[in-house]
Amino acid sequence: MSESAASGVRGMSVASAFGEMRSMTPVVFRAGCPDCRGRFELTASALRLAIGATSRTTFYSFTCPECGASVRKPAGERIIELLTGGGVSTLRLHSTL
Repeated sequence: MSESAASGVRGMSVASAFGEMRSMTPVVFRAGCPDCRGRFELTASALRLAIGATSRTTFYSFTCPECGASVRKPAGERIIELLTGGGVSTLRLHSTL
């Protein structure tokens, strides 16, 4: 690492690093409701991910903002990657040991 790069890193405070993170655009996920057929975007805080021992017990859920229905949909590997990468809270329903 060059001296100028190293000094630039040392010059950044924790507050300024987190300040830049807060200014980033939040991740939104497109979703649809099977009850009312509404299509909308949800933030990570509106979704929940549950990872179970099998594909039948691995799902994501949310409340439809249009009709209020509780929606539960299966989550495969790609969906799990997208949701966890986007900051969705995850609950593990099985032991990883």
